[in-house]
Amino acid sequence: MASVRIREAEEGDCGHILRLIRELAEYEKLSEQVQISEEALRADGFGGNPFYHCLVAELLPAPGKPPGPRVVGYGQYYFIYSTWKGRNVYLEDIYVTPEYRGQGIGSKIIKKVAQVALDKGCSQFRLAVLDWNQRAMTLYKALGARDLTETEGWHAFRFEGEAMRKLAEK
Repeated sequence: MASVRIREAEEGDCGHILRLIRELAEYEKLSEQVQISEEALRADGFGGNPFYHCLVAELLPAPGKPPGPRVVGYGQYYFIYSTWKGRNVYLEDIYVTPEYRGQGIGSKIIKKVAQVALDKGCSQFRLAVLDWNQRAMTLYKALGARDLTETEGWHAFRFEGEAMRKLAEK
């Protein structure tokens, strides 16, 4: 395998990030929910006050192979705040293209997010996973994560679209 570098995404990576977001949505059987554009990713992640941060996994070419790195995975995260624990980081997405899974790239992304969290003084690193994705759950547990649905009974909820507009009117 060629070497992989995990680095902070740059504005020029937004096309690659969008491609990977679409692949992730297809993998999760939720393609119809992707409404984000490359322009929105650029505006929301690379301005003066970014809404998110992103790491990319870049496959560096082996000697004698075509030049130029190839983005094969990403981790999109942002900072949140716990009233009980203080600073937290939330990993919104982690994805590695199918042909590069099982090579430790996902673990490298997760470890880099953990490093960022510690560098920023975060006490927790949170993420969510679909209930059918046993492979991901096994990885997260092997890396030391606790399943909060199992241990504390937490369930995630979301307001969006019309429900959010109606709620705001009340």
